[in-house]
Amino acid sequence: MAKEISDLPHAVEREAEVNKRLEGKRPAVFLDYDGTLTPIVERPEDAVISDGMRRVVSDLASRCTVCVVSGRDRAVVQELMGLDDLIVAGSHGFDIWSPTEGTVEHDAASGHDDLLEELRVRLENDLEGLDGVTLEHKRASVAVHYRQAAEPDRERVREVVERVLQEKSEELKVTPGKMVFELQPKVDWNKGKAVLYLLETLGLDEEDVVPIYLGDDVTDEDAFRALHERGGGLGIYVADGDDPQAAKRETHADYSLGSISEVETFLDGLAR
Repeated sequence: MAKEISDLPHAVEREAEVNKRLEGKRPAVFLDYDGTLTPIVERPEDAVISDGMRRVVSDLASRCTVCVVSGRDRAVVQELMGLDDLIVAGSHGFDIWSPTEGTVEHDAASGHDDLLEELRVRLENDLEGLDGVTLEHKRASVAVHYRQAAEPDRERVREVVERVLQEKSEELKVTPGKMVFELQPKVDWNKGKAVLYLLETLGLDEEDVVPIYLGDDVTDEDAFRALHERGGGLGIYVADGDDPQAAKRETHADYSLGSISEVETFLDGLAR
């Protein structure tokens, strides 16, 4: 059953409870990048992981399976992480790479290049001249970032996105995030389906495996819900203070953490 984020127990304060659920089990840890491993920043390129967090993630990856699941392109995440022993699922899980399996591509990820290129050109034209608005052309989506835009221009962005979706309602969908609209091909795929697919593909869909997912954004709710419905996993919502309305939002996560530093503390505990 979903509950308000403000009602979630704290994962570090309930460390003994979490550890009990992991007794005799193998954790498989799935991590969002922005807002979970790094703070939310004005420009996506400035979200650089700290040396301390990178070290903790590396230590954890030496103990169990660790996968970074991000809306960013996979190659960008791999470069930012700077670690070779991580599974990385970029573009909300459309583009997956494993150090043991190589590229792990689901059928949902293919065949959309022409549509995305057409979308990119259309958005560049329609949003031209708006200060503080940037387009990010990813492998499986086009993201419109408007965090640095003035409020009147933010409203213009919303209007442009809504118009494009109306005209391409059979082909495109939008995933709203924190000051970003992510336009994707209209296929039945999200971070939750990516996590379940990875568990099955990598031989981790077993009774002795406890999937643990940490994330802070609306898109991570698909993963929380998937693990909740599957059973046997843990969802941990990361509150970074960037979204004041988040506390009242309903979630299928089991626990919460209040900052990036608390994420580091929690992961360090798992690695020991």
